[in-house]
Amino acid sequence: MKHRKPQAQDVSRKAVGYVRVSTEEQAREGVSLDAQECRLRAYCTAAGLELVHLVREEGVSASKPLAVRPGGAELLRLMLEHQAGHVVALKLDRLFRDTADALAQTSAWDASGTALHLVDMGGQAINTGSAMGRLFLTMTAAFAELERNLIRERTSAALAHKRDKGEPVSRAPRGCRNEGKRLVPDAGSEGLRLAARARVLRAQGLSLAAVARALEAEGFTPERGRRLYPETVRYILGNARLAAVA
Repeated sequence: MKHRKPQAQDVSRKAVGYVRVSTEEQAREGVSLDAQECRLRAYCTAAGLELVHLVREEGVSASKPLAVRPGGAELLRLMLEHQAGHVVALKLDRLFRDTADALAQTSAWDASGTALHLVDMGGQAINTGSAMGRLFLTMTAAFAELERNLIRERTSAALAHKRDKGEPVSRAPRGCRNEGKRLVPDAGSEGLRLAARARVLRAQGLSLAAVARALEAEGFTPERGRRLYPETVRYILGNARLAAVA
């Protein structure tokens, strides 16, 4: 009796979705994970794609390359294992930190036959499965980096002007307030108590994630959003201005 060889998995219409937020973005722009997921599912239905995996990245900054994010590493693993032929994300900045990162990864996906779909790029979707889609992606990535660099230059110039005048150049951290040129503690505020408790928990050897969970269990709440993330704890513990007055 002859045995049939198992057929290769058909991934031509299968897709992996990727959604990401940092705590600041979630509060400021309303780009919650659930909202992104809803957009991705609607797009896949309209495009005739089967969403077989959804990677959720919570509280992770876009400044980290895709490969070093927990969810990003999972996404790359799924694609290396040929679990799908398409990657779907809401916008370019959900996935990549800069043009070089975007073009390097999408070139690797192109070589393996993987198409990238960006659901909302100025009101239009981009699909790199076509030559025109790849062109639009390259142009979009380049213009996005140009905009970031221009914003950085304008911000640096504005901050330098404020420093020259002796004015505060950043918002006071939670638990403090600016009084003229000085940063002073806001006595009795939850921000100071949260920072102090976070330092105690961290000194006990807890991981950043464990500290965040412990703080939430004790009733502490974030300044924005609904959850305390490890990155939020890292920011609080590493804020030299806050440590100087707390």
